[in-house]
Parts: sequence; structure tokens; C-alpha cells
Amino acid sequence: MTENASIKPLFESFHSQNLSLPNRTVMAPMTRGFSPGNVPGEDVAAYYRRRAENDVGLIVTEGTGINHPASVSGSSIPVFHGESSLNGWENVVKEVHEAGGKIVPQLWHVGMTRQVGDLPNKNAMPVGPSGLTLDGEKISEPMTEQEVSDMVEAYAQAAADAKRIGFDGIEIHGAHGYLIDQFLWEQTNQRTDKYGGDLTSRTRFAVEIVEACRNKVGPDFPIIFRFSQWKMNDYKAKIANSPSELEKILQPLVEAGVDIFHCSTRRFWEPEFEESSLNLAGWTKKLSGKPVISVGSVGLDGEFTSGTSANTTSLDGLMKKLENDEFDLVAIGRSLLMDPAWVAKIRDGRADELKPFSKEALSTLY
Repeated sequence: MTENASIKPLFESFHSQNLSLPNRTVMAPMTRGFSPGNVPGEDVAAYYRRRAENDVGLIVTEGTGINHPASVSGSSIPVFHGESSLNGWENVVKEVHEAGGKIVPQLWHVGMTRQVGDLPNKNAMPVGPSGLTLDGEKISEPMTEQEVSDMVEAYAQAAADAKRIGFDGIEIHGAHGYLIDQFLWEQTNQRTDKYGGDLTSRTRFAVEIVEACRNKVGPDFPIIFRFSQWKMNDYKAKIANSPSELEKILQPLVEAGVDIFHCSTRRFWEPEFEESSLNLAGWTKKLSGKPVISVGSVGLDGEFTSGTSANTTSLDGLMKKLENDEFDLVAIGRSLLMDPAWVAKIRDGRADELKPFSKEALSTLY
């Protein structure tokens, strides 16, 4: 990899109403599955600390399950409730802060993507707005309004716990076809009550979660909301087919208390709508007026959903968009998974030392 463009925009400090960072780099959330018993241990803490030691501006943890029996699939996926798991996360925070970094947990519920019988609670049925999988198969009954209310409270409690144990903010996972996104997406939300129907109504669940979290953590604690158009089973899916539809999703979330939007795409350089070269993050910034994080195959020549290896590539296009103020922060996934020193190497002009991504990296905590 030869880096010709100035990387200066990536290393300017970032300041928003509730968050200040030394540069524009973010470690993207990536499910790792190295937490036996759903508890992050010393190796997980060291994994995140290595990124902080190498000057990642903000670390977003892998998805971590809120307090609901069907929030995650697997006994090695971390959760964000219970004394053991929260103590594990408190140690992660301590290690990252000692290294001079900042970190937020990604609060997660997988919804109807969970298979019947999955651990850690094999008797817990998957839940979702209409009991439908992403492919439209009915597996369980729609969530009752009381179940929806209890779920909102579970997110809020996780937010309160995140603040209590020292995190620098939270990220709410509303992307990729998981629970919150299942409410946003018409295909999985067939409800006829106040949580279903038109786009504004389908946004209500997400809005109530943000409002409840904001109520718990107060006005100064950063809330990031991650969303996407694509789903794990359908890369062409959209919750918004036009800028006006996207605005109908974003504005209620802004009013509810979102500070930063994390706009998940598979390839950051692709335009979101036909009438502009702006990507999803660019449109989100324009429509919401809030800072945004862009993501999608940064520094690599193949998207992560392909499941294959990828080579390093130029950052020229990324720097141009960043310099044009199309987005504020840049999330790096596989490049940072493979190489904890990626940010430091880019900053110090050591691009020739960058490592290509190998899918074998998924089985190791580098």
C-alpha cells in the first residue's frame, strides 16, 4: 500500500457537544465470541487496550447483550448485565483508560435472528415485533406492548450501568436486521398498534429506547445510534428509499437524544441515493445536523460480508470525503481486527507495514 494523499484530516481532533476525541478514528464493533460464560475476561480487556495504546480515537465494543434471556446467541458472546459480566466490562474500561483511550459499549439484542434453542438460554424463544424472521417465517408471537416496555427498560438499565462503571458513552445497535432494526423494517414489522404501520410509527421503539437511555444517563453522556439499510440476509434492503424517508427516521431520534449516528454500509464510497454522491453517513449528517461515523471496508479492497481475505488499499477517497466534511468520524473494522497498530502506522507514515486481512484473524484476539 502506498499512501499518497494527506492523512491530516484523519488526525484532526474531534469535538461535539458531549464527546471530544484526539482524532477521527473509531474501532468498529465486531463480534468476537471470546467471552466464556458471557463474561469478558483479561484477554478481552487486553485486546481493547492494545487499540487504545495505538491511538484509536474511540473504541466501540463488540455487541453486548442487554438483560433479556434471548438477547444473544451463544455462550461466548458477552452480555451487559449481572455482576460477573459488568465486573469484566469495568476491567475493560480500566485497561482502555489507563492506555489513554475512550470506549463505549454497543448495547445489543439480536431479536428474531436468534435460533430456537440457542445458548446461553436454550429455552428462551427469539422475540421480535411480529415474531417473523428476516425471511418472513413466523417463529414466535409478536411482542406484547408490556414486553416492548420491559425491553426499553432493559436498554435503559444497560445505559445506566455503562455510565456507572465508567464508560465514555454508549452505542445502541439498531442495524443489520437485529431487534431494533426489525421494528424499523416494514418486512419484519407487521404490527398494527403504535409500534407498527408507517415509517414514523415503526421508529417509535427506537425512539423510546433512546429517550429512556437519555433519562437514565442525563444530558451530557454521549449516545451513539448505529443503523443500516442492509440486513444480514439482504444486502439491498432499505428502511428508507429516499432522503425524505430517511429524514422521517432521523428527526425523531435526534429529538429523543441521539448525539452521533453510526451509519453502517458495506463500502463507504458508494452513494446512498441516486441524486447525490453522498453515502449514508453524508446524507445522515445533512438531514440530521448531527455528527456521523462512516464505515465500510476502510483500507481494504473487499467488503467484510464476502467472508474472504482482503488486501490493503489507498485511503485517498476516504480522505477526500472526510476533508469535504461529508462525515466526521471513520470506523475501521477488519483492518484494526488484524492489526492493533493500524492507526499508529497510518499516522506515522508506515503504511508499508500494514497487514492484509486474513479471515484466520477471526479466530484470534490480536
